[in-house]
Amino acid sequence: MATTLYGLKNCDTCRKARRWLDRFGIAHDFVDYRDTPQAPEVLAGWARHAGGWDALINRSSTTWRTLPGNRKAPGSDAEWKLLLREYPQLIRRPVVVTDDGVVTQGFTDNGFKKRFGVA
Repeated sequence: MATTLYGLKNCDTCRKARRWLDRFGIAHDFVDYRDTPQAPEVLAGWARHAGGWDALINRSSTTWRTLPGNRKAPGSDAEWKLLLREYPQLIRRPVVVTDDGVVTQGFTDNGFKKRFGVA
């Protein structure tokens, strides 16, 4: 199963997730979405899998807290896409996509064990 981990190369959680995948021998590609911005359609797909735009966002981030109030309430998909293209660090990390179409967010040891069928 092909696995792609999307995140930021300087993100501690992304580094932990990558080390976990390496430790269990799960081949994966890593894409830093700051260096390789994702298409608006990809972001919309991630939001659908996450349960909506609000679920895709890391509201505890410094970036979110420093956004002007009018940017924190996008009123349309187009505004959400623009916000995330401008501030990719707002996306809850990492986003894990496998070739079977499953998209998940975040990293925990138990969550990854379940996700990848590791005992």
